[in-house]
Amino acid sequence: MNSNRSILYNIDKVTIALFLIMIFLGWLNIYAAVYNEERAGLLNMSQRYGKQFIWILASILLAIVVVSVDNRFYSLFAWIIYGFVMLLLLAVVIVGTEVNGAKSWFEIGGFSLQPSEFAKFSTALALASYLSGGRHDLTRPEALIKSAAIIILPAILIAFQPDMGSSLVFFALFLVLFREGMSIYIFVSGVLMVILFFLTLLINQLVLTISLIFLAGVMVWFVTRKVRVAAMGIGVFAIVMGLLYALDVLLIKSLGIEIVTLIAVLISGLPYAYYIFLKRAKPLLIIYFFLVGSFLFVNSVDYGFNHLLQSHQRERINIMLGFQSDPHGIGYNVNQSIISIGSGGFAGKGYLNGTQTKYKFVPAQSTDFIFCTVGEEWGFLGSFTVIGLYMFLLLRLVIIAERQKALFSRIYGYGVVSIFFIHFFINIGMAIGLVPVIGIPLPFFSYGGSSLWGFTILLFIFLRLDASRTEYLI
Repeated sequence: MNSNRSILYNIDKVTIALFLIMIFLGWLNIYAAVYNEERAGLLNMSQRYGKQFIWILASILLAIVVVSVDNRFYSLFAWIIYGFVMLLLLAVVIVGTEVNGAKSWFEIGGFSLQPSEFAKFSTALALASYLSGGRHDLTRPEALIKSAAIIILPAILIAFQPDMGSSLVFFALFLVLFREGMSIYIFVSGVLMVILFFLTLLINQLVLTISLIFLAGVMVWFVTRKVRVAAMGIGVFAIVMGLLYALDVLLIKSLGIEIVTLIAVLISGLPYAYYIFLKRAKPLLIIYFFLVGSFLFVNSVDYGFNHLLQSHQRERINIMLGFQSDPHGIGYNVNQSIISIGSGGFAGKGYLNGTQTKYKFVPAQSTDFIFCTVGEEWGFLGSFTVIGLYMFLLLRLVIIAERQKALFSRIYGYGVVSIFFIHFFINIGMAIGLVPVIGIPLPFFSYGGSSLWGFTILLFIFLRLDASRTEYLI
């Protein structure tokens, strides 16, 4: 009894209030998105808003159950939960029901369940259990590889469904590794890979190659403060590149500019290797690896873009980058979403008065594009309010994570923050055309029982851990 009173006293009321406000606003916007005048009752079970109401009630009950469980359960059974969900991800690929080309769902008596939504909190639990279970130094390869494997395993299983959007969400958990001591060089390298991916698609490869070499030269000059060292490197590369290119054109005739450039970089690095050995200049070694890695990555982007991504995913990226326009085809959703949000103006058209919404111009408006309903009917003020709620939630979760005394709780907390952030950023980015459409829900707003329950469990496990932050947790 005293334990229950302690939980009620210590649990974060602000976050619970945000949760309740957001699921209520989400329900109202789902009602607006699929509004049917003939079946206008909010509790009409034949409509999505009626079903969402049942799922909201179930999620509140689920939240109560989650916070009622002993906090030690989540650390002690983290690996069992993770293993069970991984088995579900494997099983759904084999016996799942195919929806929109992906085997992501179990159909049980008319009820649908999407295991990938539950993989998020289970992966965060497993990662927290591993990193808090001993002295795991993330600057050492072994700990980093094992942590990455925990994150990447569910991403791979979900990619087999295939559901690339949900798969990409898990990479947000690398932010947790950065918070817990992963080298900043690795984190920055990941960010640079994303930038290089889009630059490779936007810029001619020869121009990008020259730019990378010039950038490496500038970085060498910045580190050594010696123009001669940087100029020598660029000069050696130019000579080697010229000789190899002439050799390929005149004799070999099969390498191509990409392979010639990579070989030239590797050979040009030999004088630097000697310089690094003499001076023990670790920063120069990092710059050299950055340059070689950049070339390898740039050369792999074309293959990955054309062979690993599905055709509709390539088209969405091309539309986002402006390479092609298809307002009536693959780009229809985004185009109509932008029109809906823009038509809302400053104060919106009013609840249930959105013409884009009412006449169903935006497909998937109650799921992936729920934010355009907010933009059209509530305008800039409503959109700003919703974004503000998410920013407040994320900030609150960071504050809660930082006040944890138990390492397990803090790591899990940052896992929660990372997952909520990536969903918030990508979903709203999709709705306004800033990121490609990859089909992930807006937490607590988008229609769907699996996503709502998954996010509810994810959040309330953390609130339960926080409520016991004064206790010792293994």
